[in-house]
Amino acid sequence: MNRKVIVTCALTGAGDTTGKSEHVPVTPEQIANDAIAAARAGASVVHIHVRDVETGQGSREVALYREVVRLVRESDVDPVINLTAGMGGDLILDPGQPTKQLPGTDLVNALERLAHVEELRPEICTIDCGSLNFGEGSQVYISTPDMLREGAERIKELGVKPEMEIFDTGNLWFANIMVEEGLIAPPPLYQLCMGIPYGAPVNAGLLQAMVNMLPAGAQWTSFAIGRDQLPWVAQSVLLGGHVRVGLEDNLYLSKGVKATNAQLTERAIQIIHDLGSSVATPDEAREILQLEKKA
Repeated sequence: MNRKVIVTCALTGAGDTTGKSEHVPVTPEQIANDAIAAARAGASVVHIHVRDVETGQGSREVALYREVVRLVRESDVDPVINLTAGMGGDLILDPGQPTKQLPGTDLVNALERLAHVEELRPEICTIDCGSLNFGEGSQVYISTPDMLREGAERIKELGVKPEMEIFDTGNLWFANIMVEEGLIAPPPLYQLCMGIPYGAPVNAGLLQAMVNMLPAGAQWTSFAIGRDQLPWVAQSVLLGGHVRVGLEDNLYLSKGVKATNAQLTERAIQIIHDLGSSVATPDEAREILQLEKKA
C-alpha cells in the first residue's frame, strides 16, 4: 500500500483521439491550459506530448514543446514536467514487401528523439524500453538495446530523470539491466503500462509479477487504458505504486460521459483519498524521485 501517491496526468498523447473527444488538447496553448488545470486539480506531474496544430497528429517539433513548457513554467502552478521522448520510433511496413516503409513511418535515432529534452531540460522524460508490435496491422515501435543505452546515457548526462516505460516483461528485464549497468541514476523510475496492444494485458496478477521484478529502492507507477484507467488507480496504490490518468489513455469519466484532464485527475485523487492515502505535492514528488528542479 502506498500512502503518499504521485499523480501524473498524461494530457494528450499521440493517438488518433482528437476526433473522438472535443476535450483532447491540440495546440500548445490548449495543452498548457490542460496541464495547468490538472495541476490546480492536484496532479503532481504533467506528462506532455505535442501535436501538429493543423492535422492534430503527434509531433516531435521542438518549437511546440518550447511553447507548452514556457506557458506552464510561467503559470501560477509548478507541477513536475515530464516530456515524452518516445516519438520517432514508429515503423510501418508493407506486409507484402517488408523492406518497404509506408507513410506514417517516423523512425529516427536515439539522440534525435531527445532534441526537445536537450533544449528544455525537463525534470523527467520518458524512455520506451523495448520494441513492440503496436496494435493491429503492420506498425512496429522500434527501441533497440543499442538505442536505449545511447539514449539513457545522454539523459543521465543532461541531469534528467528517465521514466522507463515498460510495455511487457522483456522491457522490464532490459530496464533492470540498464539500472545494473549504471545508466539510470537512483532511484530508478518505472512506468508499468498495461493494456496497450500488444504488450502486457490488464491483469492484476501480471502487475504483481512485474512489481516483484523491480530492484530494491525503485519507484514505480502503473496505468491501464480505456475503461480500466480509473480502477487501475486503486490497483496501483494497493500494490505500492503511484498512478497515472489523463486523456492520453482514456477519454471517459464514466460510461458515455467524456472527461477532461482535470476531471480525471480529481477522480483519481478521490480514489486515493478513499483508500486512506494522500497525494504528493509537486515538491514532495521531487523529493520522492530525487529530481533536479529546473529553473
